[in-house]
Amino acid sequence: MVIKQGETKKNIKSILENLVKGVKPKGIDIYKYVGKINLKKDALKIQKELRNEW
Repeated sequence: MVIKQGETKKNIKSILENLVKGVKPKGIDIYKYVGKINLKKDALKIQKELRNEW
């Protein structure tokens, strides 16, 4: 794709949207796992414990 000088924001956005539509994701869809973990402790406490193991 070529974006010429003087293109409007609208034209640039449409070009970028067309590029994104053509790209197919590789691998697994990680977004289906977002927010699915249930922690019994506070995440910050877990992180501090892991760092103190060394």
